Amino acid sequence: MGEQFKGQTIMVVDDDADVLTTIMAALSSTGAKLVSASDGKTAVEVAEKENPDLIVLDMMLPGRSGFLVLERIKGRKPKGSKPRVIMITGNLGTRHKTYAESLGVDDYINKPFRIDRLMGSMEKLLTPQGE
Repeated sequence: MGEQFKGQTIMVVDDDADVLTTIMAALSSTGAKLVSASDGKTAVEVAEKENPDLIVLDMMLPGRSGFLVLERIKGRKPKGSKPRVIMITGNLGTRHKTYAESLGVDDYINKPFRIDRLMGSMEKLLTPQGE
């Protein structure tokens, strides 16, 4: 896999320990600095401290929903600005996806998902155009 995300900081936020562990393990050989959180309140604190390049964010979190976390971290930043955010969720339906997009999410992936789908999205969002 190499170190395609070397120099990047990636944050993974999920309250399901198995999902968190799986994503962190998949990212371990990418060269990225990895940080994580398992609830919404901690996610905001870590994001403000670490200023990640990309966040993989679960929608359903204890303490503060993924939507509230997204709203807080993206704030009034222009679409496409750092951090890039991939929201993952077990909730099907277009209403949640539309709302996440209105808050500035860059990609939206339904659980269960294949790790290569997530990695492909991350690569697209973190690789500068033209490389």
